[in-house]
Amino acid sequence: MRYAKLGRTGLDVSRVCLGTMTFGDQNTKAEGFAQMDHAFEQGINFFDTAELYPVPPKAETQGGTERIIGDWMMERGCRDKIILATKVVGRSQMNWFRDGGQPCELTRGQIREAVDKSLQRLKTDYIDLYQIHWPDRPVAQFGSHSTIFRAVEGPENPIPEILEALDEIVKEGKVRFIGLSNESPWGAMTFLHAAQARDLPRIHSIQNAYSLVNRTFELGLAEIALREDTGLLAYSPLAQGYLTGKYQNGALPKGSRKQLYNRLQRYEKSGAAEATDAYVALARSAGLDPAQMALSFVLSRPFVTSVIIGASTMEQLKTNIDAIDVPMTDELAQRIDNIHLIHSNPCP
Repeated sequence: MRYAKLGRTGLDVSRVCLGTMTFGDQNTKAEGFAQMDHAFEQGINFFDTAELYPVPPKAETQGGTERIIGDWMMERGCRDKIILATKVVGRSQMNWFRDGGQPCELTRGQIREAVDKSLQRLKTDYIDLYQIHWPDRPVAQFGSHSTIFRAVEGPENPIPEILEALDEIVKEGKVRFIGLSNESPWGAMTFLHAAQARDLPRIHSIQNAYSLVNRTFELGLAEIALREDTGLLAYSPLAQGYLTGKYQNGALPKGSRKQLYNRLQRYEKSGAAEATDAYVALARSAGLDPAQMALSFVLSRPFVTSVIIGASTMEQLKTNIDAIDVPMTDELAQRIDNIHLIHSNPCP
């Protein structure tokens, strides 16, 4: 395994991060334990979860993933060897997260309630990286095309006030460092400026979707990541399985996320199939597993701190982890760019 610095925290995190959003629904507790055991044995010390998980979000399963991770760390006695990242939900009409049944927003009270509940489920007294899952303000996201701007209006809490609330839980020792997720260039820079101007906690990472079919991070956030030491934690690097080729030509594997939940419309937009087919064909012509080529590309980007992999089977997990040893040559990267210029960002 290889490691990288997480922002300016001084922490060394594995370049491959274990994503856990399937634990507690698509994967059982036993399967989650097996995945964490294998990942840890392979040198992965970076685990990512969220108060929302598992997916799809449901009141009856919410928080289940954190409970499984907490049980595993307690049984294995390895909390001090894991860099643990979780998230607080952004503004949402989902009303099952908070005790009062109110919709979610990033107020001081809700952030405090969220972190205390996560700590309890995770059976730990601190979280290494606490991330805002998505913005409090109204923004187009989760499949909305970021190269087509549409103004969205609605209520929001000021970013400096959100940072002040996060500052409180950092000073109390409940959280060591903070990060963002599903954020825009404006949002990232506003958090950075507010932190500097008011002596508040600095963000150290941005967790956004990034893959061969979604390189929108490069449009503004990549330079911020490099210059401000807020590296990308890339989620959905396989486009939720599409870049493996398993859904080609209308295939619907039994037990796959699409077959179980039919929630993958973000990766079924106009031009997506053509782009996916081109990348899968390129991988096979180069003698590579399509999943490993896709992951190797993400790992090769200079603004990426870690790539978040998720798997529903141990075979998938092993394939994904082994991508760390698949080289991304200049020639292959150029051939990928050539496809990208024809099929640019069909799945933002």
